[in-house]
Amino acid sequence: MAESVDSQKIESGDLSPEILEGRNRLAVSVIIGHAIKHVFNSALPILLPLMKLDRGLSVTQYGALFTFRNITSGGTTMVAGYLGERFANRSGAMLFISLALMGVSYFLLGVAPNFFWIVLVIFLVGIGPSLYHPPAIASLSRKFPDRRGFAISLHGTGGSVGEVLGPLIVGLVTTETFKVGSLITVTYLVAFQWDEVFRISVIPALFFAVLVYLMMRNIPSVETGSSSIKDYFGDLGSLLKVWNMLGLILVTALRSMGQSAIQSFLILYLMAPIDEGGLNKTALVAGLFISGSQAVGIFAQPVMGWVSDRYGRKIVLVPSMTALGLLFIALNFAEDGYQLWINVLVMGAFVYSLHVIFIAAAMDVAEGKAQSTVVSLIYGASFLGSFSPYIAALIVDGFGLQSAFVYSGVMVLIATVLLTTLKLPETNRTLSPH
Repeated sequence: MAESVDSQKIESGDLSPEILEGRNRLAVSVIIGHAIKHVFNSALPILLPLMKLDRGLSVTQYGALFTFRNITSGGTTMVAGYLGERFANRSGAMLFISLALMGVSYFLLGVAPNFFWIVLVIFLVGIGPSLYHPPAIASLSRKFPDRRGFAISLHGTGGSVGEVLGPLIVGLVTTETFKVGSLITVTYLVAFQWDEVFRISVIPALFFAVLVYLMMRNIPSVETGSSSIKDYFGDLGSLLKVWNMLGLILVTALRSMGQSAIQSFLILYLMAPIDEGGLNKTALVAGLFISGSQAVGIFAQPVMGWVSDRYGRKIVLVPSMTALGLLFIALNFAEDGYQLWINVLVMGAFVYSLHVIFIAAAMDVAEGKAQSTVVSLIYGASFLGSFSPYIAALIVDGFGLQSAFVYSGVMVLIATVLLTTLKLPETNRTLSPH
């Protein structure tokens, strides 16, 4: 691709009034919506183990549910990429549809009478979240060309806030009694069942869908230069001819294989009975593990985003990916207690932070062009890892729950080796004189 203004040093004073107008309000709106989206996303891995234990689902049925969700998620992302380019001035409406659809699909999951209907609805569950990222991240990228990595990292921080709150909320509302220290016991008058949580979630989803839509009204959009399906697939074809883009897609797919298996089986490991190889913890304690991990990510993401802007994406990605792969494998050996807590918390610094830096790296490779298409490619790459939870389930059936962690770590380390072969472009700040 030819060099563009995005590959040069950009200062805020060089930006047009159209770009500057309303961009802070846009950022706040997108970050709030992203937080709500991830409240729902992070609630699902807590609720599905409760469903499995209550309905008596097998491990392979449980893994298949995550696989089915990932299949529609990956496919929908590619469609959302086109819509984000074609209707860049309708980002607010797309985010409204995304959040509203999440609430509706969760409600339907709460009323599904048997496994057949659960499977049908879980396909729908994968659609709502996938509609969010391409228009949201592309809007931020177009409005913040001078601070792209930092802006996308703030968007990711909003997601981490949601990832912290979701497991805590589910754990609190589904736990009847829990202890605070050794002397104090707290008992709720009302504790919800997993299916009741699914049903009532439609209310906050619709509320925040309307709120985000109203906040994003009348914010000037930036021309994308892609207005038809032909333009979209033209951009897509051009991007796929670039080896570094193909490499990033493959690295993302392999990382997604490892990460989706962890997301599917770490919580099940925490909550499953001891005779099934689990730790028999309550939903609240399992939620605290996951929330604590994501809380670390809240602080790590902006720092890693800033470092990647300043010194380059690869200098952050390679050591972080290596650490993440080793931490996944270490879960197989960590004893319950402080070892497990430390392992899970340190993982949180990388799990979500890495994804937003991969997106920024892909946008660097694309030189600021076809923003929604780039986002959809990176998120759509996870489609290649859709079957990973099912593969992990087959491994678990043969070798036990903790074997999923070794499989996950190996996938991430393979992705890291491939990443070292890519030559990523210098970032905005690395091109400037120090």
